[in-house]
This record gives sequence, structure tokens and C-alpha cells, in this order.
Amino acid sequence: MSSTVSTIRTGLLAAQQGHDTARDEVAQRLWPRLRSLARYYARRTGEDADDLLSEAWVGLLEGLAVVDVTIGDPEQYLLARARWRVLDHVRRTRLRRLESLEAAGTLPAAADGHERRLGELALHEFLAQLSTTQRAIAECLLDGLTWRQTGEVLGCTSANVAYHMRQIRARWRAWCVAERAEAD
Repeated sequence: MSSTVSTIRTGLLAAQQGHDTARDEVAQRLWPRLRSLARYYARRTGEDADDLLSEAWVGLLEGLAVVDVTIGDPEQYLLARARWRVLDHVRRTRLRRLESLEAAGTLPAAADGHERRLGELALHEFLAQLSTTQRAIAECLLDGLTWRQTGEVLGCTSANVAYHMRQIRARWRAWCVAERAEAD
């Protein structure tokens, strides 16, 4: 084992044990790579680079507590943990941005029974235009299942559910535009 790797491992062990100077050295050594990681994912996802950098630091510090310095390259493990944390943040942020069809304001508000019934009829009319797979996915999601749970129920992956949801959203937007044009 080279002296550089030995020094890094010794520094990581000291940082795990709570030595502030060792933790600062690890931070100084990994700072440029974390900043680069955050900037890269900010460009790719449109998220704020500073938010992603903060998440990367949290991931790195969480990983520091559990890294086994005797296996492989511990710095690569810490950077992977930072990347996982950044990607989880991006995923959570995107999920928060998604609104249900009712929250988007495109269905009539359920002020009384008549308006609610009209909204349900509009939803059923829209669902009837979808393919069988898209209808099954939409019904699972309207029942409150997550994408992962929907995938398990239907025997597909959550990525497949995400693909179909993009298709459903595009069709929903087009349907709403057509309905508004027809109403005018």
C-alpha cells in the first residue's frame, strides 16, 4: 500500500473518530470534486447548484460515519454516497413539483354534488381514451399508490410507470385544451 493511500486512510479513521482537523482535511481534499459533482448535476437537472452541494456534503458526512477504510478506495465510496444523496434530492424535488390532476385545477372544483359528478364524468371520459396499460396505471395512482407500488401491482418497473405518466400527462394537457376549445 502506498504512503498516500495509507495517509488518506489514517486521516479518514481520525475523521470517523471525531477529530476536527482530520475532518477538515477530508473536506479540503474532496471539496473540488463535490463542487464539480454539484455543478454537473445542476446543469443536467436544472436544480440549484448550492442546494445540490449541500446535499452532497450531507451524503459525504453520513458516509464518513459508516465507511470501512480497509476496503477499496474509501474516498470513492464517500463520493458515491454524496452522488446518491444528490440524486435522491433531485428525485424528491421533482416529486414535490408533480401535482395531482385535481390539484392542477383542470378538474372542476367539488363545491357541490353536481359539480363533483361532472368532474368524475370528465375524468372517466378522459380515462376511456387511454390505452389499457395507461388506464391501469392512472387508476392505481388515483387510488393513492406510489409509482413503485403501481409497478409492483402491474408487474413493471417504476421507470415504466414514469414513462406512461409522461404520456398520460401529455394526453391530459391535449385533452384539456381540446375541451376548452370546444367549450368556447
